[in-house]
Amino acid sequence: MARKKVVMITGGAGFLGSHLCDWFMKKGLKVICVDNLITGSLENIRQHAKDKNFEFIKHDISKELRVEGPVDYVLHFASPASPVDYLNFPIPTLKVGSLGSHNMLGLAKLKKARYLVASTSEVYGDPEVHPQKETYWGHVNPIGPRGVYDEAKRFAEAITMAYHRYHKVDTKIVRIFNTYGPRMRIHDGRVVPNFIFQSLRNQPLTVYGRGEQTRSFCYYSDLIDGITRLLYSDIPGPVNIGNPVEFKIIDFAKLVIKLSGTRSKIVYRPLPVDDPKQRKPDITLARKVLKWSPDVKLRDGLEQTILWFKSHLPAER
Repeated sequence: MARKKVVMITGGAGFLGSHLCDWFMKKGLKVICVDNLITGSLENIRQHAKDKNFEFIKHDISKELRVEGPVDYVLHFASPASPVDYLNFPIPTLKVGSLGSHNMLGLAKLKKARYLVASTSEVYGDPEVHPQKETYWGHVNPIGPRGVYDEAKRFAEAITMAYHRYHKVDTKIVRIFNTYGPRMRIHDGRVVPNFIFQSLRNQPLTVYGRGEQTRSFCYYSDLIDGITRLLYSDIPGPVNIGNPVEFKIIDFAKLVIKLSGTRSKIVYRPLPVDDPKQRKPDITLARKVLKWSPDVKLRDGLEQTILWFKSHLPAER
Protein backbone atom coordinates (compact mmCIF):
# COMPACT_ATOMS: atom_id res chain seq x y z
CA MET A 1 0.00 0.00 0.00
CA ALA A 2 1.42 3.36 -1.04
CA ARG A 3 2.11 5.80 1.78
CA LYS A 4 0.21 9.04 2.06
CA LYS A 5 1.90 12.07 0.58
CA VAL A 6 3.03 14.56 3.21
CA VAL A 7 2.73 18.33 2.92
CA MET A 8 4.24 20.84 5.34
CA ILE A 9 2.59 24.25 5.48
CA THR A 10 4.32 27.04 7.37
CA GLY A 11 1.95 29.72 8.60
CA GLY A 12 -0.64 26.95 8.48
CA ALA A 13 -2.79 28.43 11.25
CA GLY A 14 -3.15 31.72 9.39
CA PHE A 15 -5.83 32.91 6.98
CA LEU A 16 -4.54 31.34 3.76
CA GLY A 17 -2.44 28.63 5.40
CA SER A 18 -5.44 27.17 7.22
CA HIS A 19 -7.48 27.03 4.01
CA LEU A 20 -4.57 25.20 2.39
CA CYS A 21 -4.58 22.74 5.31
CA ASP A 22 -8.28 22.14 4.62
CA TRP A 23 -7.64 21.57 0.90
CA PHE A 24 -4.86 19.01 1.41
CA MET A 25 -6.76 17.20 4.17
CA LYS A 26 -9.71 16.80 1.81
CA LYS A 27 -7.33 15.40 -0.82
CA GLY A 28 -6.17 12.73 1.63
CA LEU A 29 -2.64 13.96 2.32
CA LYS A 30 -0.94 14.05 5.69
CA VAL A 31 -0.58 17.69 6.75
CA ILE A 32 2.13 19.09 9.00
CA CYS A 33 1.06 22.58 10.04
CA VAL A 34 3.81 24.81 11.43
CA ASP A 35 3.02 28.18 13.03
CA ASN A 36 4.38 30.28 15.89
CA LEU A 37 0.90 31.87 16.32
CA ILE A 38 2.12 35.48 16.14
CA THR A 39 -0.73 36.19 13.73
CA GLY A 40 -2.17 32.69 13.25
CA SER A 41 -4.86 31.11 15.41
CA LEU A 42 -5.52 27.56 16.59
CA GLU A 43 -9.20 28.28 15.98
CA ASN A 44 -8.50 28.17 12.23
CA ILE A 45 -7.31 24.55 12.40
CA ARG A 46 -9.48 23.28 15.26
CA GLN A 47 -11.47 21.10 12.82
CA HIS A 48 -8.38 18.92 12.25
CA ALA A 49 -7.14 18.67 15.84
CA LYS A 50 -8.18 15.03 16.36
CA ASP A 51 -7.33 13.76 12.88
CA LYS A 52 -4.37 11.35 12.85
CA ASN A 53 -3.33 12.73 9.45
CA PHE A 54 -2.90 16.24 10.86
CA GLU A 55 0.03 17.40 12.96
CA PHE A 56 0.51 20.86 14.46
CA ILE A 57 3.98 22.09 15.41
CA LYS A 58 4.30 25.40 17.24
CA HIS A 59 7.60 26.75 15.99
CA ASP A 60 9.30 29.88 14.69
CA ILE A 61 10.78 28.77 11.37
CA SER A 62 13.39 31.50 11.58
CA LYS A 63 15.02 28.85 13.78
CA GLU A 64 16.00 25.41 12.51
CA LEU A 65 13.22 22.82 12.33
CA ARG A 66 13.90 19.09 12.11
CA VAL A 67 11.15 16.75 10.99
CA GLU A 68 11.27 12.97 11.03
CA GLY A 69 10.09 10.99 8.04
CA PRO A 70 9.28 11.95 4.47
CA VAL A 71 7.98 15.31 3.29
CA ASP A 72 6.80 15.61 -0.31
CA TYR A 73 5.74 19.25 -0.44
CA VAL A 74 6.80 22.33 1.51
CA LEU A 75 4.53 25.39 1.25
CA HIS A 76 6.10 28.44 2.89
CA PHE A 77 3.29 30.79 3.92
CA ALA A 78 4.65 32.00 7.26
CA SER A 79 4.85 35.79 7.52
CA PRO A 80 2.98 38.73 8.96
CA ALA A 81 1.04 39.93 5.92
CA SER A 82 -0.87 43.07 6.85
CA PRO A 83 0.72 46.51 7.35
CA VAL A 84 -0.45 46.54 10.98
CA ASP A 85 1.35 43.25 11.63
CA TYR A 86 4.59 43.81 9.79
CA LEU A 87 4.95 47.30 11.23
CA ASN A 88 4.44 45.80 14.71
CA PHE A 89 6.83 42.92 13.95
CA PRO A 90 9.41 44.35 11.53
CA ILE A 91 12.34 42.15 12.58
CA PRO A 92 10.36 38.87 12.66
CA THR A 93 8.97 39.77 9.23
CA LEU A 94 12.46 40.18 7.80
CA LYS A 95 13.65 37.02 9.57
CA VAL A 96 10.83 34.79 8.34
CA GLY A 97 11.39 35.97 4.76
CA SER A 98 15.16 35.42 4.95
CA LEU A 99 16.14 32.90 7.64
CA GLY A 100 12.77 31.17 7.45
CA SER A 101 13.00 30.81 3.68
CA HIS A 102 16.56 29.51 4.00
CA ASN A 103 15.50 26.92 6.59
CA MET A 104 12.50 25.71 4.59
CA LEU A 105 14.46 25.50 1.35
CA GLY A 106 17.10 23.51 3.21
CA LEU A 107 14.38 21.16 4.46
CA ALA A 108 12.95 20.80 0.94
CA LYS A 109 16.45 20.04 -0.39
CA LEU A 110 17.07 17.45 2.35
CA LYS A 111 13.71 15.73 1.84
CA LYS A 112 13.77 16.12 -1.96
CA ALA A 113 10.42 17.88 -1.64
CA ARG A 114 8.71 20.27 -4.02
CA TYR A 115 8.78 23.80 -2.56
CA LEU A 116 6.29 26.65 -3.06
CA VAL A 117 6.77 30.08 -1.53
CA ALA A 118 4.02 32.64 -1.03
CA SER A 119 5.27 35.88 -2.49
CA THR A 120 3.14 38.96 -2.94
CA SER A 121 2.09 41.76 -5.23
CA GLU A 122 4.04 43.99 -2.83
CA VAL A 123 7.23 42.99 -4.67
CA TYR A 124 6.01 45.40 -7.35
CA GLY A 125 5.88 48.24 -4.79
CA ASP A 126 4.09 51.38 -5.98
CA PRO A 127 4.09 50.22 -9.60
CA GLU A 128 5.01 52.35 -12.59
CA VAL A 129 3.64 49.63 -14.90
CA HIS A 130 -0.06 48.81 -14.99
CA PRO A 131 -1.29 46.11 -14.82
CA GLN A 132 1.66 44.28 -13.30
CA LYS A 133 3.24 41.43 -15.25
CA GLU A 134 5.66 38.92 -13.77
CA THR A 135 8.41 40.44 -15.94
CA TYR A 136 8.10 43.80 -14.15
CA TRP A 137 10.91 44.29 -11.60
CA GLY A 138 8.98 46.67 -9.37
CA HIS A 139 9.29 50.12 -7.81
CA VAL A 140 10.05 49.54 -4.13
CA ASN A 141 11.40 51.78 -1.38
CA PRO A 142 13.73 49.44 0.56
CA ILE A 143 14.12 51.80 3.53
CA GLY A 144 10.50 52.92 3.85
CA PRO A 145 8.18 51.50 6.55
CA ARG A 146 6.77 48.92 4.12
CA GLY A 147 10.26 47.83 3.09
CA VAL A 148 10.47 45.21 5.84
CA TYR A 149 7.72 43.22 4.11
CA ASP A 150 8.49 44.10 0.50
CA GLU A 151 12.18 43.26 0.76
CA ALA A 152 11.59 40.12 2.84
CA LYS A 153 9.44 38.77 0.03
CA ARG A 154 11.86 39.90 -2.68
CA PHE A 155 14.68 38.12 -0.84
CA ALA A 156 12.47 35.03 -0.45
CA GLU A 157 12.04 34.96 -4.23
CA ALA A 158 15.77 35.46 -4.80
CA ILE A 159 16.87 32.64 -2.49
CA THR A 160 14.16 30.37 -3.92
CA MET A 161 15.56 30.85 -7.43
CA ALA A 162 19.12 30.35 -6.12
CA TYR A 163 18.14 26.97 -4.66
CA HIS A 164 16.33 26.15 -7.90
CA ARG A 165 19.32 26.99 -10.08
CA TYR A 166 22.21 25.85 -7.87
CA HIS A 167 20.73 22.95 -5.87
CA LYS A 168 18.15 21.91 -8.48
CA VAL A 169 15.31 22.08 -5.91
CA ASP A 170 11.88 21.88 -7.55
CA THR A 171 10.53 25.32 -6.61
CA LYS A 172 7.45 27.45 -7.30
CA ILE A 173 6.81 31.14 -6.62
CA VAL A 174 3.27 32.50 -6.39
CA ARG A 175 2.73 36.26 -6.28
CA ILE A 176 -0.50 36.75 -4.37
CA PHE A 177 -2.68 39.81 -4.92
CA ASN A 178 -5.25 41.14 -2.44
CA THR A 179 -7.19 38.15 -1.12
CA TYR A 180 -10.13 38.10 1.26
CA GLY A 181 -12.60 35.70 2.84
CA PRO A 182 -13.51 33.86 6.04
CA ARG A 183 -10.79 33.56 8.71
CA MET A 184 -9.27 36.96 8.08
CA ARG A 185 -8.46 38.47 11.45
CA ILE A 186 -11.01 41.05 12.51
CA HIS A 187 -8.33 43.61 13.36
CA ASP A 188 -6.03 42.57 10.53
CA GLY A 189 -5.71 46.20 9.41
CA ARG A 190 -6.26 45.52 5.70
CA VAL A 191 -9.07 47.14 3.83
CA VAL A 192 -11.55 44.22 3.71
CA PRO A 193 -11.67 43.39 7.44
CA ASN A 194 -11.38 47.09 8.31
CA PHE A 195 -14.40 48.07 6.26
CA ILE A 196 -16.50 45.06 7.30
CA PHE A 197 -15.73 45.53 11.00
CA GLN A 198 -16.47 49.25 10.85
CA SER A 199 -19.69 48.70 8.92
CA LEU A 200 -20.98 45.99 11.27
CA ARG A 201 -20.30 48.30 14.22
CA ASN A 202 -21.96 51.23 12.40
CA GLN A 203 -18.67 53.10 12.63
CA PRO A 204 -17.38 55.43 9.89
CA LEU A 205 -15.43 53.62 7.17
CA THR A 206 -11.87 54.97 7.01
CA VAL A 207 -10.78 55.78 3.46
CA TYR A 208 -7.23 57.02 2.88
CA GLY A 209 -6.63 59.88 0.48
CA ARG A 210 -9.74 60.38 -1.65
CA GLY A 211 -10.21 56.67 -2.21
CA GLU A 212 -9.08 56.92 -5.84
CA GLN A 213 -6.36 54.27 -5.35
CA THR A 214 -7.30 50.89 -6.80
CA ARG A 215 -7.12 47.30 -5.61
CA SER A 216 -8.11 43.96 -7.13
CA PHE A 217 -9.82 41.55 -4.73
CA CYS A 218 -9.60 37.76 -5.08
CA TYR A 219 -11.79 35.40 -3.02
CA TYR A 220 -9.79 32.86 -1.04
CA SER A 221 -11.22 29.78 -2.79
CA ASP A 222 -10.12 31.08 -6.20
CA LEU A 223 -6.66 31.78 -4.81
CA ILE A 224 -6.30 28.29 -3.28
CA ASP A 225 -7.26 26.82 -6.65
CA GLY A 226 -4.55 28.85 -8.38
CA ILE A 227 -1.90 28.02 -5.77
CA THR A 228 -2.52 24.28 -5.94
CA ARG A 229 -2.53 24.31 -9.74
CA LEU A 230 0.87 26.00 -9.64
CA LEU A 231 2.17 23.49 -7.08
CA TYR A 232 1.32 20.55 -9.33
CA SER A 233 2.54 22.24 -12.51
CA ASP A 234 5.99 22.24 -14.12
CA ILE A 235 6.21 26.05 -13.90
CA PRO A 236 8.75 27.46 -11.42
CA GLY A 237 7.18 30.91 -11.52
CA PRO A 238 6.79 33.54 -10.47
CA VAL A 239 3.11 33.48 -11.39
CA ASN A 240 0.58 36.18 -10.49
CA ILE A 241 -2.55 34.81 -8.83
CA GLY A 242 -5.26 37.38 -8.22
CA ASN A 243 -8.41 38.89 -9.63
CA PRO A 244 -7.78 41.37 -12.47
CA VAL A 245 -11.06 43.23 -11.91
CA GLU A 246 -9.99 46.59 -10.49
CA PHE A 247 -11.96 48.65 -7.95
CA LYS A 248 -11.46 52.11 -6.54
CA ILE A 249 -11.32 51.98 -2.75
CA ILE A 250 -14.13 54.52 -2.49
CA ASP A 251 -16.40 52.30 -4.62
CA PHE A 252 -15.41 49.28 -2.57
CA ALA A 253 -16.36 51.12 0.64
CA LYS A 254 -19.78 51.98 -0.78
CA LEU A 255 -20.34 48.31 -1.76
CA VAL A 256 -19.50 47.11 1.77
CA ILE A 257 -21.93 49.66 3.22
CA LYS A 258 -24.65 48.46 0.87
CA LEU A 259 -24.13 44.73 1.49
CA SER A 260 -23.84 45.05 5.26
CA GLY A 261 -26.93 47.26 5.59
CA THR A 262 -25.03 49.64 7.87
CA ARG A 263 -25.67 53.25 8.82
CA SER A 264 -21.95 53.97 8.45
CA LYS A 265 -20.61 57.03 6.69
CA ILE A 266 -17.21 57.48 5.05
CA VAL A 267 -14.38 59.50 6.59
CA TYR A 268 -11.15 60.44 4.86
CA ARG A 269 -7.63 60.26 6.28
CA PRO A 270 -4.17 61.07 4.79
CA LEU A 271 -2.56 58.40 2.62
CA PRO A 272 0.01 56.19 4.40
CA VAL A 273 3.66 56.41 3.30
CA ASP A 274 4.42 54.45 0.10
CA ASP A 275 0.81 53.28 -0.26
CA PRO A 276 0.47 51.88 -3.82
CA LYS A 277 -1.84 53.93 -6.02
CA GLN A 278 -2.73 51.04 -8.31
CA ARG A 279 -2.70 47.31 -7.92
CA LYS A 280 -3.95 44.97 -10.62
CA PRO A 281 -2.49 41.63 -11.71
CA ASP A 282 -1.87 40.67 -15.29
CA ILE A 283 -2.90 36.99 -15.13
CA THR A 284 -2.12 36.14 -18.76
CA LEU A 285 0.53 33.66 -17.63
CA ALA A 286 -1.79 31.92 -15.14
CA ARG A 287 -4.51 31.65 -17.77
CA LYS A 288 -2.07 30.17 -20.27
CA VAL A 289 0.03 27.77 -18.19
CA LEU A 290 -2.33 26.89 -15.34
CA LYS A 291 -5.66 27.26 -17.17
CA TRP A 292 -6.68 29.36 -14.16
CA SER A 293 -8.84 32.42 -13.73
CA PRO A 294 -11.01 33.53 -10.80
CA ASP A 295 -14.70 32.62 -10.72
CA VAL A 296 -16.13 34.30 -7.61
CA LYS A 297 -17.63 37.75 -8.15
CA LEU A 298 -16.72 40.40 -5.58
CA ARG A 299 -20.31 40.84 -4.44
CA ASP A 300 -20.75 37.10 -3.83
CA GLY A 301 -17.46 36.73 -1.99
CA LEU A 302 -18.14 39.79 0.14
CA GLU A 303 -21.56 38.49 1.15
CA GLN A 304 -19.97 35.27 2.42
CA THR A 305 -17.19 37.16 4.17
CA ILE A 306 -19.62 39.54 5.88
CA LEU A 307 -21.66 36.56 7.13
CA TRP A 308 -18.51 35.02 8.60
CA PHE A 309 -17.54 38.27 10.31
CA LYS A 310 -21.04 38.64 11.76
CA SER A 311 -20.75 35.23 13.40
CA HIS A 312 -17.24 35.90 14.77
CA LEU A 313 -17.46 39.47 16.02
CA PRO A 314 -16.92 39.75 19.78
CA ALA A 315 -19.89 41.05 21.75
CA GLU A 316 -19.96 44.80 22.16
CA ARG A 317 -19.27 46.05 25.67
